[in-house]
Amino acid sequence: MFSEFSNIHVDYQPGQQEFWAGRKTTFGIESQYWYQHILCGSLKGLEGCKTPDFGILGYACDEGVRRNFGRVGAIDGPLIIREKLGRLPFHFENISVMDFGDVICLDNDLESCQKAFSLGINNLVKKGVFPIGLGGGHDIAYAHYMGLKQAFPKKRIGIINFDAHFDLRPVDRKPNSGTPFNQILLEFSENGEKIDYFAIGIQKQSNTKQLFEIAKKFQVDFAFNDACSHLKEDVKFLQNKLESFIQNNDYLYITIDLDGFSSAYASGVSAPSPFGFSPNFVYEILEFLISSKKVISCDIAELNPKYDRDSQTASLASRLIDFIVTNV
Repeated sequence: MFSEFSNIHVDYQPGQQEFWAGRKTTFGIESQYWYQHILCGSLKGLEGCKTPDFGILGYACDEGVRRNFGRVGAIDGPLIIREKLGRLPFHFENISVMDFGDVICLDNDLESCQKAFSLGINNLVKKGVFPIGLGGGHDIAYAHYMGLKQAFPKKRIGIINFDAHFDLRPVDRKPNSGTPFNQILLEFSENGEKIDYFAIGIQKQSNTKQLFEIAKKFQVDFAFNDACSHLKEDVKFLQNKLESFIQNNDYLYITIDLDGFSSAYASGVSAPSPFGFSPNFVYEILEFLISSKKVISCDIAELNPKYDRDSQTASLASRLIDFIVTNV
């Protein structure tokens, strides 16, 4: 086990080649698919291994979803994303990707799982690895962001969240999948630091009046889902809004909650909605954000394989990861 996890109530399993499989290729032909290209390693071996360009780290936890009265099942998200990603052809050269395995929640101990995931992210970015987190519930965002801030305490790191929800709920006794950005904004504001947070795809019927008031209090910028179409004017309008956000920050962290997509594309989530955005829209905005050269980390949250029709949501998640790796 990774030595820094020794006093944390969590399980950690390094990357395993057996979780990556795909179509056979003719003998003698170079690698064609992700499963043939992926490397597998351990956070414990970071010091001794050649540093990869990208590092995949799973957050196998849906305790936050359970606490938020959602549909549990996202704990299996990281494994299923790997299965789909392994079968995709890859179209990038001279880029190394290593699977560093999963941080696994034990005994409903969400807080310990978050702490361990933060340590993993911290160690990856300090080594110059671009982390890609696989959720798990959206409480991955609190863990992910805290890991980035531990690595770069003096840098301004803006948060871009593709989501139908603000996830700004106040913590009532215990944090959950609906509280991560409230936790982040409140924690840093109490120390006199303002964190920029931009939510893309907000749906009025998925957020209470209280959440809009909290967003106003923390000066959260956002785009409603009806302005998140693939139309050129909508894309351009959002890009213009994001321009000042990008300029105001040293780095960007992108988190994608799959329930922000229309359920036509993403049925396998804890809170599906027919009114979300499309993959093409997200691709366009991701490409714009990545072109800033400030994106240092990302994650995919809320895949719930239990409710996924024909594995379409898992396929969407895997293609988003492929798009990010190809374009960063």
